[in-house]
Order: sequence, then structure tokens, then C-alpha cells
Amino acid sequence: MTSNLKTSPKKIVITGGPGTGKTTLINELERRNLICIPEISRQITLEARTNGIEYLFLNDPLLFSKLLLEGRENQYLDALKLDADIIFFDRGIPDIHAYMNHTETQFPHIYIQKSKKYKYDSVFLLPPWKEIYTTDDERYESFEMATDLYQHLKHAYTELGYNIIEVPVGDIDLRVDFILDNVKPN
Repeated sequence: MTSNLKTSPKKIVITGGPGTGKTTLINELERRNLICIPEISRQITLEARTNGIEYLFLNDPLLFSKLLLEGRENQYLDALKLDADIIFFDRGIPDIHAYMNHTETQFPHIYIQKSKKYKYDSVFLLPPWKEIYTTDDERYESFEMATDLYQHLKHAYTELGYNIIEVPVGDIDLRVDFILDNVKPN
């Protein structure tokens, strides 16, 4: 007897501080026809700029984080409806409170509760990589700030019980192949 029950896709987070090659990695996963849920913080930042707020994350970190939480929660729930074996998330819900810890922003416990409620199957963390680090209009952090943020991300996911898999630095094929080798079914 076979079951018609749809199994939930493997939910894989790709995270890291800014300037670690995360976007390049996500783009390569998509190029290889894998499903990736995009990062939404740039979208929120650009929408705020349209409304006259240059740096929403700096001006009102709690509003920015609230919008991120709502967006990432919706992304998570929408992803569960997709017909896929594996879904990659460009950042996860715990990234939000890791960033707030990085900026020493007090936040309501709902962020931790949501991080515990919406669990991922694997977390891949990209380490700081000075040779490729650059800034742009949405990335204002110095390399030292990015390194500190990496530590906060590592701490946030570890505190939630995740076994973090650190992605080695190297060319894009090496990095993507490393991730794919680690998410193959048993």
C-alpha cells in the first residue's frame, strides 16, 4: 500500500554575515534549478527608501525586524506548499534576533518563539571572507562588523539547537557542491 501523503520538503538555511558570497551561492543554486526563497531585507530597505526612510534598519530597528519576521514567516509557510524535495532559504528567522543582538537592540520574546516554532532541517553558515568583502548602498557594515555579526548568527542558531555546517571559502562550484553533498538524502 502506498501513501499519497506529501512529505514536507527539506528546509535548508544559507546564512552568514554580509559580504560572504551568500548571494552568489544562492544564485548558483537557482542556476542549477533548485528552489531558493529570496532574502527580503533589501526589498524592505528599498521600500522604506521609497517612503523617505534612508536606513530603516538603523532608524527603526524594531519596525524593520517586525517586517522581516512577518515576511520570513510567510515565506516559510508558503515554502511548505511547494512541490520540492529541498528548499533553500536565503537567511532564516533566527537571523533576525541575531542581528538585533549584534546591534544591542532589545526585542520582544516573540522572535525567539517564532525561531523555535519554524524549524529548519539544516543550517549552512558562510564565514567572513575579507578577500571578497565589499560594501554597497544596502550593505553599510565594515568587515569587522560583519565578522561580529557572523558570531551572533552562529550563537543564535547554536542556542536553538542547530548543528551548524560551516561552508568553506573557495570558488562557487566548491561551495555549492559542498552544500549539495551535505543535503543529499541518507
